[in-house]
Amino acid sequence: MGTEVVVDVGAVAHGGVCVARHEGRAVFVRHALPGERVRIRVTEGGTEDRFWRADAVAVLTPSPARVEPPCPWAGPGKCGGCDWQHVLLPAQRSLKAAVVAEQLERLAGLRREIVVEPVPGDDDGLGWRTRVTYAVDANGRAGLRAHRSHEVVPIDHCRIAHPEVRAARVEDGEWPGAASVEVVAANTGERQLLVDGEVAEGRRYVVEEAAGRRWRVSGGGFWQVHPGAADTLVSAVLDGVEARPGETALDLYCGVGLFAGALAPLVGSSGTVVGVEGAREAVTDARRNLHDVPWVRLLAGRVDRVLAGTGPAGMPAAADIVVLDPPREGAKAAVVRQIAARRPRVVAYVACDPAALARDLATFAAHGYRLTGLRAFDLFPMTHHVECVAILHPAGEVDYS
Repeated sequence: MGTEVVVDVGAVAHGGVCVARHEGRAVFVRHALPGERVRIRVTEGGTEDRFWRADAVAVLTPSPARVEPPCPWAGPGKCGGCDWQHVLLPAQRSLKAAVVAEQLERLAGLRREIVVEPVPGDDDGLGWRTRVTYAVDANGRAGLRAHRSHEVVPIDHCRIAHPEVRAARVEDGEWPGAASVEVVAANTGERQLLVDGEVAEGRRYVVEEAAGRRWRVSGGGFWQVHPGAADTLVSAVLDGVEARPGETALDLYCGVGLFAGALAPLVGSSGTVVGVEGAREAVTDARRNLHDVPWVRLLAGRVDRVLAGTGPAGMPAAADIVVLDPPREGAKAAVVRQIAARRPRVVAYVACDPAALARDLATFAAHGYRLTGLRAFDLFPMTHHVECVAILHPAGEVDYS
């Protein structure tokens, strides 16, 4: 740690880094770009380690895509929230596309050209984050954490935070005894402030609008953080599955019911939608949100257990459509196997991590499902994160025994 050397930067890698080589060792470099020559400072790794992590602390040969970061807190040793503030926005999307393509090929054996699409309301990649959790230091000051660290970096304000989040002025306050402060800015104009997970300002829930409905989301509950995300993802999923009246649809990891609510009018009262969610408060919200749609059934339990029949009853043995939006680690093999066993005619997989998606796609392929469509969206500008919607169809008759 602390060693400084000059390296030539190679390809982008998953996690907001680029790969360089030094004396045969891979070095994962932040704050650099492919093709640059930079001076790096090692931040993690020793002489016996196979790879190092490092920051680019001086740029000797800059990339044409490099810009001055719009945030003074973005850079080596500063806030770790953003990965690509030093990169032109279209180039950020090209980097993300390269990462998705590389993960698909390496982990799933799929070669596919990827285009990362912007979402409505995103002009400069700033001011979009409607949910921000601040860490609080020992002196009661709120800030954001440094990269791969518990260190709290005090800031004036976060440049990617939504204006309504910034209006809460959390950074200007004092929070003695607190560990975290979260601000939620709903698209209906409501704002909520939580201290250590407990609501300190606002109601116990906020109301969001998307997919033609209003959605109750209780404090700390999951909702997409980009204002354009929910409608964008719903549109991509519905275009991909082409739901028909009378069909049975599963919405796995359903949260407060977004995709279940979007599918319900398409399958109609002659169809069925079953949502499954492990967070009980989210299921309570989903039941309230969809109380007017009697053909939607919501089950509280872990998705793997419900699919396997060891959770609450009510999971159909077969389904026409499966939509899943798992956490960052992906659905994993047991869930994929249970989905394939129900032999849906189409699967829509919403993924926030391309590596987890690729691993699960490989498992789907082993159980007779092939990737037929994939869209990628820049729901998290200035960061390395990217959201994908993958559409899968049966590859042919398969023995599911």
